[in-house]
Amino acid sequence: MPRRTRLNLTGLPLHIVQRGNNRIACFFAEEDYHFYLHWLNHYARQYGCAIHAYVLMTNHVHLLLTPSKADAPAKLMQSLGRRYVQYINKTYERTGTLWEGRYKASLVQAEVYLLACHRYVEMNPVRAEMTAHPRDYVWSSYRANAEGRNDPIITPHELVERIGQTDELRQQAYAELFHTEFDPDAIAAIRAATGKGQVLGDDRFKDEIAAMTGKRVVPQARGRKRQNANALVDAEQIGFGF
Repeated sequence: MPRRTRLNLTGLPLHIVQRGNNRIACFFAEEDYHFYLHWLNHYARQYGCAIHAYVLMTNHVHLLLTPSKADAPAKLMQSLGRRYVQYINKTYERTGTLWEGRYKASLVQAEVYLLACHRYVEMNPVRAEMTAHPRDYVWSSYRANAEGRNDPIITPHELVERIGQTDELRQQAYAELFHTEFDPDAIAAIRAATGKGQVLGDDRFKDEIAAMTGKRVVPQARGRKRQNANALVDAEQIGFGF
């Protein structure tokens, strides 16, 4: 099956997930997290990606960013992934791949899903039962976004900046987003869109993206499998299990 073309558009948020190969660990010590974050900041600035949220889990990474150029996310992930694999292989005297193929990504309609994606990304350690609250997990952007901790990686999205007139009010409003139960439908939508490289947004937004790119952004409805050699069968799974 040919690779699905990624939809990267200048100025539109993108939710990215990259997993360790076969879901094995890709971070082994504190130094590894520091190394990854240092070069994430370096390449994000070099290629023009504004990072709004991130979390480094033991065996995968989430990034929420807005690119200044359509090819910026690919350049960021390629350069960062290559440098990190070289570091890990040298440090731990290993060989071979570290990441599970291509990273996954989905365009995000900011007005509808940006804050939900923020919450989804930074709640990963809580869903994984690693911490009781996202503030307790040091390898994420939560404390920068919700508590004002200095983090050179983070550039707030304009919609986040609008939720409070001052830094203090904005941080309070951001923290309050995490006080209510997360809508299961929103979680399912985020997982499905990222897992299949689809657009995360309402029908109007999807129509706009389709018109801009000339590409189908809504999967075709599945019917009965046609009995001929040219039939295309969608065998991709929707869920990531995270």
